[in-house]
Amino acid sequence: MEKLYKALEEFSKTEDYPFHMPGHKRNPKSVDGDFPFERDITEIAGFDDLHHPKGILKESQERTAKLYEVKETFYSVNGSTAALLAAISASVKKGGEILVARNCHKAVYNGMYIRDLVPTYIYPQEDPVLGINGGISPARVETILEENPNIEAVLITSPTYDGVVSDVKRIANAAHAHGIPLIVDEAHGAHFKFSNYFPTSAVELGADLVIQSFHKTLPSLTQTAVLHRCSDRVNRNFIKRFMSIYQSSSPSYILMASIDACVDKLQRDGRGMFQEFVQNLKSTREELEKCKYIHLVTPKAGRDMRVHDFDRSKILLSTVHSSLNGMQLQEILREEFHIETEMTCENYVLALTSVGDTAEGFQRLSHAIREIDNRESLKNTEKSLNIDRNIIKVGEKKQMMRISEAMDAQSVFCPLEESVGKISAEFAYLYPPGIPMITPGEQITGLFVRNVRRYMERGIVLEGLCDRTNKTICVVKE
Repeated sequence: MEKLYKALEEFSKTEDYPFHMPGHKRNPKSVDGDFPFERDITEIAGFDDLHHPKGILKESQERTAKLYEVKETFYSVNGSTAALLAAISASVKKGGEILVARNCHKAVYNGMYIRDLVPTYIYPQEDPVLGINGGISPARVETILEENPNIEAVLITSPTYDGVVSDVKRIANAAHAHGIPLIVDEAHGAHFKFSNYFPTSAVELGADLVIQSFHKTLPSLTQTAVLHRCSDRVNRNFIKRFMSIYQSSSPSYILMASIDACVDKLQRDGRGMFQEFVQNLKSTREELEKCKYIHLVTPKAGRDMRVHDFDRSKILLSTVHSSLNGMQLQEILREEFHIETEMTCENYVLALTSVGDTAEGFQRLSHAIREIDNRESLKNTEKSLNIDRNIIKVGEKKQMMRISEAMDAQSVFCPLEESVGKISAEFAYLYPPGIPMITPGEQITGLFVRNVRRYMERGIVLEGLCDRTNKTICVVKE
């Protein structure tokens, strides 16, 4: 069976002249810089069409489906965003109802806007110290579905950006008992399949549609993702239709070849690669657990946060017991140790690891954190613990209008301090992780306003508001 990435490599050596797109014409002299123009092609003979795959792309997607043991896999060159939009659109009719975990990515809310959906939100538990989101309660899902018989699908994020995994199997059973599908945004869990050290993937636990970002935790180029169809509960023709709508009509062969090469590598060498990865992770976590002031966080399974499992490839470094906050720790890592982390929050930093990491990289991180921890031990840490460590709580919001109604309604700018009680016409979120603090249609609360001000005071960047100074917010005109 021919591999796409190999076919592109061989084609780049031919003398075929391209009187077709792309405009660089596979000529590296047409632009400054070192880019793989010789492998960047369009849908020419022998290279199939992602929107109507019959040959090499069909075979590539089938290999990926076989690797993950699912019914069908769809490639997304528009990231998990396009796959999420397609999954939502294929599962719920326009204007329909959907049960959504409130800690989902902003793409989910855009999907609800596009399809004019009526959401019912389920809120995860929250860590009382760090403020990270916990899991989703299966019992609460069951209760909501009993109370709302018109809901057509359930959508959760598992794992979360911080690695918290919900009880997908029980949630899937609850959804199926009501005859509806479960969509799981597993963007950060594409690696679960390859080692028992990680949680079990949603594709094995009864989820119907599972979205994974290959580029997040596997060796694949940015913007590469997949949508796995694991059952027949969602019409495959609807999935195909909406994947074609939300993806470019000129999909990048470089990106598709990256997925193809990633799958081929995992099939051939995945076992050894992940054994080495897990060993590096275990050694690093053991070293970091010795630190006294910069704590390695491993959320424990239990009822308080509904943590069913935790992805140990996510290295969460808490600053709660030190004189630092998350932003200061990140700055030290960047400026002194030349280590760039994935995300920073008020009281912790997230270092995202993957099978692509090297032993030397893990050692650099471990050395840096131990060095910073040693510095903290020389400080008066008892005094530093008196620093205000109250976390920013998001709080539940009252949905006054549909997202689509609020975004399409007449709106005005309102000073933030005068906006309490009004209806937001825009999103506000931290990015990463891209979870909205408020969505269009929700009532603005005093807690939200205080949170925005506190974020600004602490140097945490808030995105989404039209007014980048965060002095005003766009509200629905009364």
